[in-house]
Amino acid sequence: MTDHHPVNIVMIEDDEGHARLIEKNIRRAGISNNIRHFTDGTSALQYLYEAPEGPARNGPALILLDLNLPDMSGTDILARIKSEGPLRRTPVVVLTTTDDKVEIQRCYDLGCNVYITKPVNYENFADAIRQLGLFLSVIQVPDVDDQA
Repeated sequence: MTDHHPVNIVMIEDDEGHARLIEKNIRRAGISNNIRHFTDGTSALQYLYEAPEGPARNGPALILLDLNLPDMSGTDILARIKSEGPLRRTPVVVLTTTDDKVEIQRCYDLGCNVYITKPVNYENFADAIRQLGLFLSVIQVPDVDDQA
């Protein structure tokens, strides 16, 4: 039987208010996993692939990805994660304000596992994140060793 490592949640979200709301409501749903927050794609990719404690080298992760980032497109990040090496099976939840049907289809074509549009209304957004937390509490995530 394989040893299971705790799943780290990597949140790539440039809006600090959204990031706080996401984390708060994930915690309210009973998820206590470590959450690493990045406000840009460059530092997130560095952590994911190069950091000794990052998922490519040190265990499973689940990625929460905003599409609208200051330095690169979230779809570019998604394409890299799903096409390269040890993270290709890592679950990616796109969590963004973009509700364009073409963009949604593109994300699924690139391999996202779930696409959630952030509601504009605070209560609806909080409720959507709580539901995401419940989803996170039941999904199974492959270990890095299983992804090689």
